[in-house]
Amino acid sequence: MRKPSLRAQAWISDICYALLVLVTGCFFAISCALLLSQAIRTSPVRSWTNDWDAVIIAATYLLVCIISIALCVKRRIAVRRRLQRIATTHYSIVRKEVPQPVHEYISQEFARSCLVAYESQPRNTVHSGWGRPGTRLSGIRFRRALLDTIAEIDARARLIIPSHPNLKPHARMLHHFRFLLPLLPKDEDGHSELHYYDSAIQLARTVDREPTEEEYQRGMDAVASILQMLWECRSEMLEESRMQTNSVIS
Repeated sequence: MRKPSLRAQAWISDICYALLVLVTGCFFAISCALLLSQAIRTSPVRSWTNDWDAVIIAATYLLVCIISIALCVKRRIAVRRRLQRIATTHYSIVRKEVPQPVHEYISQEFARSCLVAYESQPRNTVHSGWGRPGTRLSGIRFRRALLDTIAEIDARARLIIPSHPNLKPHARMLHHFRFLLPLLPKDEDGHSELHYYDSAIQLARTVDREPTEEEYQRGMDAVASILQMLWECRSEMLEESRMQTNSVIS
């Protein structure tokens, strides 16, 4: 089914509103006339003379009519003022709204702007402490990313060791996570992933220069290993707890 145009919708809306006002006004007038006639019939003299009931009814309807008109006018003025604050600048978005040469010119300028923006993107550039554009590290600041991993590892460690000490602002990672050392394997030099992670964090905290991509990658590898170990410990704890629960129930 074809949808009516905006002009047709506006006409339908205006007609419906006019009908609503007309019907409301008719019922308003009929009710006022009936009440006035009832007041006259029930008066002792059956006349308008000294009939205060009719005066009160007429005054009440007149007051309601004045208040209704005032509210409608106030609402109409408020809506008009609000609409006047809306920008009326027209933007051509379809071809039929402008001549064909103008539409082609706009399309060419838009394509040229897109091409300039694409060619202006940095390539094969290196900014100290940031990932290279076009790589998976693009847009990552190494120092901030390394420091953000402290809270993540601390939260994961508390799931394994609820009595884990509170994190101090400048505590060494090797000291703060010392309870995790027995859980981490060591390499040929006797160093665990926590040692390499501590070195990366100290580098990000204290050194004036920005961390390099290799230093960042080594620190994040240590983070991944530590988180993997914590996840495995958490899984073993949950499995052991489940087995104990099943044995008690059986």
